[in-house]
Amino acid sequence: MARRATAAPTQVLSVSGSDVAHESNLGLNTRSPSPVEDPELKLPKMTSLVIIQAASAMMQISFFIVVSSSNAYAQYLGGTSTFSGLVIGIPTAFSGMALLPLMKYDQGGYRRPLHFACATAILGNVLYSLAYYADYLYLILLGRIVSGFSFTFFMYSKRYCSDSRIVGIRRRTTLAGWLVLGQGVGFSVGPFIGGLLYKIGFSNSVFNGYTAPTWILAGVWAVFWAVAARLFEDVPHTPSAEPTSEGVELQCMPSQNEASSAHGEDKPEDPKHDEEAAAVAVRPSPSPSGSSVEDLSGPSLRRMSAAQIGVTATMGWFAMTCFFILGGWEANLPVFTGSASPLNPFHYSPFAAGNFIAAGGAATIPFLLANLVAARRVQDRHTLAVGTSLGLVGLLAALAILAADRVSFGALFVCWFLVALGFNLSSTVTLSLLSKQMPGEWNSKMSLVIQYSNYTGRVSGAVWGGAGVQVGMLNYVGLQIAIVGVGMLMFSTLWKQLKAKTG
Repeated sequence: MARRATAAPTQVLSVSGSDVAHESNLGLNTRSPSPVEDPELKLPKMTSLVIIQAASAMMQISFFIVVSSSNAYAQYLGGTSTFSGLVIGIPTAFSGMALLPLMKYDQGGYRRPLHFACATAILGNVLYSLAYYADYLYLILLGRIVSGFSFTFFMYSKRYCSDSRIVGIRRRTTLAGWLVLGQGVGFSVGPFIGGLLYKIGFSNSVFNGYTAPTWILAGVWAVFWAVAARLFEDVPHTPSAEPTSEGVELQCMPSQNEASSAHGEDKPEDPKHDEEAAAVAVRPSPSPSGSSVEDLSGPSLRRMSAAQIGVTATMGWFAMTCFFILGGWEANLPVFTGSASPLNPFHYSPFAAGNFIAAGGAATIPFLLANLVAARRVQDRHTLAVGTSLGLVGLLAALAILAADRVSFGALFVCWFLVALGFNLSSTVTLSLLSKQMPGEWNSKMSLVIQYSNYTGRVSGAVWGGAGVQVGMLNYVGLQIAIVGVGMLMFSTLWKQLKAKTG
């Protein structure tokens, strides 16, 4: 009798949570659904989630709104096209410098970083706008540097959408998809508004075609700050100031059984393993004294396996690659299409270049919306492979038309559309895939890895895009293809290790 009583709780635990959800997904109704919400599907409060998503989209607009006119603005103040590329990309360099100090004061939450982002966004846009009145070239650089401090919230928005305290493991890629949708809106709306306001002009020493975009942004950020301060609710504070692990994430730590599962191998159920998994699932949460799941789970959580190191390096490389290429094309298109290069048949104004960029970005939005639905059923590694392949096709097509001197509106537009769609799709999964394979306690560290990779790509890509005409357009595209090739070699080598839950 004692033996039978001991086995019963283990049996109940082994069918709770993810198992019930899994059987539900398969259409099995052998068990009644649990009255408790499935932790794999949990979401934060909708108002706060919308504020986070809106902040991310507004930062994307803030980053891209100057790309249409920054080259003309810099030249008016005595700068060069390369300097304009630096103006576009420099914010992320200083954002990276500010990120670590800011994390010492965030208390594991998001309210303080959100206030910091709003304040610096307003100040940075005002300084950028005043450069015309002051007739001082380096003031636009200073304004973008201050705006860069607001871009620290890029990392926090990603971390929020993969925070195990508030987001279930099967929701993270979907929420990351919403972030990327905002990214697509940002690099469509931003250049369009910037180019439109440049064309309107407003012949005023303070409010004119160069400064109107950033004056308006400063006002929008002020309104958003007031709304966010009133409505945003921060995550529950934990003594360790780090997200806590969930049982399903702890079971993703490398072991023989889990490694075989990650490789897609089906093995018969092991009763002993089920009992161990149940014990992990009921492990106590952090105690008031400050001990966490990490403290109770032994040293394995503090060490990364070779596979985890490889997956982290691969995701970091693709986080850099996506923004190196997207940022490079955003910075290069106004320069190339407005240059005297013999390859350029357009001779676009900043307004026309902004419309071209926006049209390509807008064409990707239906596909990014479809990706939100597909994320529930498609593995992250498949999304990464498809996105990278589409982007590579766009780059190879661009290289071909440049080499053949057959640049036309239709050909360049198709190339830009494929590049924008492909690398936006790839950027969806970089952090969400990592968060599914790592313990919850590592979420901040993994967010930093991805964000610093993004920063590296944004800065170097914008500078490389601004200098594209000077270094030669074939060299400009060729380097991007080489970087993608390295990434494809990495994920082909680690394909089995990149398997993670969908959703």
